[in-house]
Amino acid sequence: MTLPGWLAALVLFLNLPIPLYWFVVHPRVGFWRRHRKAAYITGLLFSWPPVTGAMAVYRHELFRPSWPSVWAMVAGLVLIAFEGWIFWRVRRDLGGARLVGQTELSGGGELAQHGIYARIRHPRYVGSFLAILGACLLAGTRVMWVVAGIWLLLTRIAIALEERELRARFAQVYEDYCRRVPGFLPRLGKSRPI
Repeated sequence: MTLPGWLAALVLFLNLPIPLYWFVVHPRVGFWRRHRKAAYITGLLFSWPPVTGAMAVYRHELFRPSWPSVWAMVAGLVLIAFEGWIFWRVRRDLGGARLVGQTELSGGGELAQHGIYARIRHPRYVGSFLAILGACLLAGTRVMWVVAGIWLLLTRIAIALEERELRARFAQVYEDYCRRVPGFLPRLGKSRPI
């Protein structure tokens, strides 16, 4: 596998398991709040090992053996770097504990409506999607694009589960936030006051 293939594999390893992790946590969040440590362990076991195993088994179908074209390489690296910037902004605005779902599992906290969250409701998912698109450009196979499409569908379902939980936890505050802030395409310019 080439260096771009390894980078694409790293992006997949870090991003593909995310919706699977939330499929474990969000549907039974009440149960997992009483068993937080088990939630993290179970979520990780049901997400990262299966994805890693599938990547190992299907590596020849996922990653081409040659280098991508220059434009695909540049575009892929830019998308991955942009995801890195989004991740940095989210971590800065939320902190590390909230980034890994500690508030979902505690049932507490307040709704993040500042920083990047004043412009877009789901920056982590958008960033992951951009990185996976970048990985598709680096990997250059049809199978990789199919995987990206499946990931997008699974992520959309995970987002619906997450929003259901946020509506239950924050009620009208979350409804108002949804009316003010777009889900996936950020509002540019000055953000509206809360």
